[in-house]
Amino acid sequence: MSDESVITVGKKSKGQSQQGQSKEKLAQERLAPEKQSPEKQSPEKQSPEKQSPDNQFQGLRSPRWAVTAMFILNGSLYGSWAARIPSIKQGFDLSPGDLGLLLLLMSGGAIAAFPVAGGLSDRFGSARVTLSCAMVCCLAVALVGYSPAVTMLCVAVVLFGAGLGAMDVAMNAWAAEVERDYGRSIMSSFHAFFSVGAGIGAGLGAIAAWDEISYGHQFFAFAVMLSPLIWFSSLPQIWQRQKDQGVSQKDKAAQEPETKKKGPRLALPRGALLVVALVAFSCAVGEGAMADWSAVFLTSVIKVGEGQAALGYTVFSITMVAMRFVGDRLIIRFGPVNILRFCGGAALIGSSITATASGLFMTYLGLALMGVGYSIVFPLVFSRAANSKQLSPGVAIASVATFSYGGLLLGPPLIGFIAEISSLRFAFGLFVLLALVVVIGSVAFRQDGETKEAN
Repeated sequence: MSDESVITVGKKSKGQSQQGQSKEKLAQERLAPEKQSPEKQSPEKQSPEKQSPDNQFQGLRSPRWAVTAMFILNGSLYGSWAARIPSIKQGFDLSPGDLGLLLLLMSGGAIAAFPVAGGLSDRFGSARVTLSCAMVCCLAVALVGYSPAVTMLCVAVVLFGAGLGAMDVAMNAWAAEVERDYGRSIMSSFHAFFSVGAGIGAGLGAIAAWDEISYGHQFFAFAVMLSPLIWFSSLPQIWQRQKDQGVSQKDKAAQEPETKKKGPRLALPRGALLVVALVAFSCAVGEGAMADWSAVFLTSVIKVGEGQAALGYTVFSITMVAMRFVGDRLIIRFGPVNILRFCGGAALIGSSITATASGLFMTYLGLALMGVGYSIVFPLVFSRAANSKQLSPGVAIASVATFSYGGLLLGPPLIGFIAEISSLRFAFGLFVLLALVVVIGSVAFRQDGETKEAN
């Protein structure tokens, strides 16, 4: 046999052995798929940490739907209460001054609860605090309905305001946590469902008032009807606790989020967070004043009937809710800074049209643009506060919420004071200046805005 033949036979033998080894290796891989890399595994076999939040939590276990339910509950209770304020005033024969004091007690309870809720959310978790506050709100609104005397009514209203305020802070902190897990903007949809809940509560309250149903019976029935939402929202927490069983204390300590770190329980915003708070204040002044003065402006300045005047605030509210439902998509596509500038610009144009309009259609157009302008500001504000590096999420949201409630309280009387010394049309020019604050303050919503806070 020649040397070439030997070489040829050797090459064939070597190739056959390599081919046999490759077939054997392929068979082993088919018999042991669990050894494949995580990237090649099916989504069902990947660890929950590497799945998207939509795959991590399905159906009733979804934290997003749990938070949504709490926003609906909070808005529904507030809307139901607001719709029956005239009935409460009549039932206790309250003077306008007495009613103003009662509403001030409610707002005071909310503001006092902000820092407490922020600290508790950082310590015990925002989800747990939200669920606890929801139970307090349902109990408090029932107490408001069945208060036999003014003294008891004042106590119940303070408790109700504190429950709503604390829940507002905690549920926004919870929403920010879920938003971080999703890795994209979803805060606007939560606030949209709050508006939907408020509309449902106010609508049912109006029906109850029309049918002359006692507000006490209505509040109690509404609290009972909404209480299952608390159980619904607790499902992700129950599932998470079951998932965490068997995890060592050492592992839990290593996985403990930064939101539970010790820090101040009451702090005023500063740096970039102060600018965020001022943006929230400016938006709150305008939104609060619209609820109380839009119809008055249409009747006294534009000289229209009460039905057409009431439709003005409806136009404002509808455009606000519609924008909140599409707000997340806009934020994802264009970024928070650009969207905030757009909102400020819409509010600027809308308030300018409203303050100078002489006809009904142009006034409606101005109010619609103002609804667009104010719609996504609060979702952006709370998301920005929750991601502050200066303060923990709970404390940061509480500090910003204090400015927001301050704006809601200050807006209506401020418009009335300016109108008293000049005119209502001139007073509406204040909204133009507030819109400029939103546009200028948008720079604090940049991703690198935190570097300014440290200074």
